[in-house]
Amino acid sequence: MPRFFDVIKYEGDNSTFIWKYPREDFNTLSQLIVHENQEAVFFLNGQALDLFGPGRYTLKTQNIPLLGRALRLASGGISSFHCEVYFINKTEQMAIKWGTDTRVQFIEPTYKFPLSLGASGEMSLQAVDSKRLLVKLVGTENGLTQQSLTRCFRAFLMTKVKTYIAQTIKSESISIFEIDENLTRFSEAIKKLLVPDFADYGVSLERFFVSKVMKPDGDAQYEKFKELHFRQYADIAEAKLKQQTEIIHAETEAQKTVIDSKAQATKRSQEGYTYSQERGFDVAEKIAQNEAVGEFTNMGVGFGTMAGVGGAVGSMVGNMMRDAVDSSQRNSAPTQAELRFCENCGAKISAGASFCEECGTPAASSPDFCKNCGYAFERRGKFCPKCGTKRGE
Repeated sequence: MPRFFDVIKYEGDNSTFIWKYPREDFNTLSQLIVHENQEAVFFLNGQALDLFGPGRYTLKTQNIPLLGRALRLASGGISSFHCEVYFINKTEQMAIKWGTDTRVQFIEPTYKFPLSLGASGEMSLQAVDSKRLLVKLVGTENGLTQQSLTRCFRAFLMTKVKTYIAQTIKSESISIFEIDENLTRFSEAIKKLLVPDFADYGVSLERFFVSKVMKPDGDAQYEKFKELHFRQYADIAEAKLKQQTEIIHAETEAQKTVIDSKAQATKRSQEGYTYSQERGFDVAEKIAQNEAVGEFTNMGVGFGTMAGVGGAVGSMVGNMMRDAVDSSQRNSAPTQAELRFCENCGAKISAGASFCEECGTPAASSPDFCKNCGYAFERRGKFCPKCGTKRGE
């Protein structure tokens, strides 16, 4: 059955940038249907006449159904009014993979090792100028896919990617072990370099990612270089860890000292004495525990010296010292109550004795001492050897 007109619509997939409607030389009044995110270019007699956006259109060609058949019979089945339609997919097509075809040769800036790198990633493209893309890249082809578009741009894509990476690593002394942390920076910079090249063909480079840099793992020279690098930085890391540990220990000790000091200050405040008073307590305690208290007096340490310890506490400590010294003296020397002599023969009366052991004379109940100066007599005599007062008066 003869076809009077065609219904022309897109039948390609989403990975295609440009798709050509397979039938040509369709009759006049054929219907063109263009979907959202698409454009259609109508060619008549080899010229791109009209650009159609989303919608439904009636095409006027010079191919009249019955008359066209008769004309084609005369020309051997070829229409003298050639027409065709191309559809352009204007969606942003993502996850288009790319990769360097050869390794990037460069000198590692830190250790001056010759190394080679590969790079790969993804990009997303969008057709923005349908006529320019169609005329400059498709020509008489039946379409343009992601793979064919990537092949068209491979030359300047590879050149600019490899050149930029090598130059940047050299100029900014980026170690091979620091490359991964610069991937975002590489991606943004390379995209700016490539945008004009894609735009010249009616394509917008929407996104560009350097997602991986392939290092020469397994290469003997690279493995030796990697071992040298990690051994060096392992030593540095160990030294830093040791230093940090020492700093933390010192800080902990300092904090402990501060806490102890605050606790002691709180204790003093609660118990009502100061630091100076506390030191006085310590001194007094040591004096009280010292068996040779007499050494303090021999060294000239007077009881008044303790007044410098601080106020009432100084007096208290002084009293404690005095009591300690008096106690020591009482333990080391006889008291006046123990110094008694016989009034008859002058012999020393033993403590607690009622009679003289030498002559049997009753002993006096109180010690024999000078009534004027209080000197305790050690032997019999008529006068006090200290003040000269006559004894017995």
